[in-house]
Amino acid sequence: MTEIRIPTPRDAFELLMAGNQRFVSGTPEHPNQDATRRTEIAPSQQPFAVLFGCSDSRLAAEIIFDRGLGDLFVVRTAGHVAGTEVLGSIEYGVSVLDAPLVVVLGHDSCGAIAAARDAADGGKVPGGFVRDVVERVTPSVLAARAAGRDQPEEILAEHIENTVDLLLERSRALAERVAAGSLGVVGLSYRLDDGSAQLVASHGLDAQVPATS
Repeated sequence: MTEIRIPTPRDAFELLMAGNQRFVSGTPEHPNQDATRRTEIAPSQQPFAVLFGCSDSRLAAEIIFDRGLGDLFVVRTAGHVAGTEVLGSIEYGVSVLDAPLVVVLGHDSCGAIAAARDAADGGKVPGGFVRDVVERVTPSVLAARAAGRDQPEEILAEHIENTVDLLLERSRALAERVAAGSLGVVGLSYRLDDGSAQLVASHGLDAQVPATS
């Protein structure tokens, strides 16, 4: 069955998280993955969320959120570092495709964050363009440590929050839509062992971020 266009950021967020709960519980529905859906969306797309996540192979967006064809506009880079191409892609998903939700998705055991921690501790910095990825993650490591947060999960949360803030600071298109109430921008932290996605940052939603211990 074709789903009705998601009208609000809150609706989009709840739809996404409901899919994650199905994935965690082992009861996926695999919506919008058949030939009918394929034919239906061939002329155009109307994704209900833009998902900007890490390129890690264990983080397949449509699987962990139990979605299908045409549901998510996915942008991925190692360590979810955001350059101009990423910003342009996200703005396309919001401004042209009219998606009401942007999600920044990080995860535990992230290699980019581990490399940035090592570099901050005086370890060897990778060569080639991998160095650029590490250098873009390093400010999050330093910011977390300056706030007395040096555990891996704390640095991960800091990096997710910093990425969300960067998107809103650098993109007027995103910031204006959040201010107008037509866009939500959230940060989620994914746990590889149990498959759950936890909210760590939120703009444009009425959801409350749970306190960290």
